[in-house]
Amino acid sequence: MAATMKAAVLYDVRDLRIEQVPRPQITEPDQVLVKIDAVGICGSDIHWYEQCRIGMVVVTDPLILGHESAGEVLEVGEEVVGLKPGDRVAIEPGRTCRRCEYCKSGRYNLCRDLPFLGTPPVDGAFCQYLAWPYDFLFKLPDELSLEEGAMMEPMAVGMHAVRLTGVRVGDTVVVIGAGPIGLTTLQAAKAHGATQIIVSDVVPFRLAAAQKLGATDVINAAQADVPEAVKELTNGRGVDAAFECVGLSQTISDAIKSARPGGRVQLVGVGPESVDDFPIWSVMENELTITGLFRYANAYPPAIAAAQAGIVDVKSLITHRFSLDELPEAIAWVSDHKSAVIKAVVVP
Repeated sequence: MAATMKAAVLYDVRDLRIEQVPRPQITEPDQVLVKIDAVGICGSDIHWYEQCRIGMVVVTDPLILGHESAGEVLEVGEEVVGLKPGDRVAIEPGRTCRRCEYCKSGRYNLCRDLPFLGTPPVDGAFCQYLAWPYDFLFKLPDELSLEEGAMMEPMAVGMHAVRLTGVRVGDTVVVIGAGPIGLTTLQAAKAHGATQIIVSDVVPFRLAAAQKLGATDVINAAQADVPEAVKELTNGRGVDAAFECVGLSQTISDAIKSARPGGRVQLVGVGPESVDDFPIWSVMENELTITGLFRYANAYPPAIAAAQAGIVDVKSLITHRFSLDELPEAIAWVSDHKSAVIKAVVVP
């Protein structure tokens, strides 16, 4: 095997280059060398590309982006259990310490030592090979393609969001934002028993996708007041759970105002550092429970099982495909045409 591999490396704002970099090798006994076969372009990849920063985290050195990935096992370390060369795996992109109170209590996404693919200073998966700990690799069943394996990452976000909010059979929910995360959250809510699922967005083709995936009602937020429309659709009651999957001041406010008294609001979208006109009185007088979300924990196995059983459909979210060589032009195009894409996948 060659000592180098092809990778897409971010140098500066909108400066992404395809070049040869050293190929990773297994350096720890619990690691697996994976040949990368599919990587989704996430909204965070676009954010890094456009600004070279997310919040307080800044790209200061060349960085390989990408974290929604799947591939084929090539080599395994001596302590690896349950995987062998030839297995196809979905890759969970966070690697935790496994020792702290959060890891030991099952909330490992809150670990303070959490290297994450494609987030400085950790190189990501827009490349040909990756060495990663085996306990963050999940074997894919024969029914699922490697592209679907890459989609387990956004599906895990939706699963975690719905689990945090405690959606139950018969609940009414609204999902604000019908991008990939909104559409996986919609499917997770349906899988958990929600019977009325309202979805809002400003892009008609995304609303059409939501209807195909099980939304009972859709709201074009460019043409209607979302909280008022939600109240009308729920006979003035509001929803049991509101999922905010955009991350804007307006959509956060819409989610809060759409919840019934005693309802739950789940913040899923990566929001601004501060929120203008936060409707604190609506939170107080209605005793709303507002929950934050940071990635996911223990969500890959149920996401894979649900996809294998046909309970969720992640393949239909893929609207565009590109090769690794095309990525510099492709990510620029996706950045400039966000409303035309649900999920683009790169095949190295």
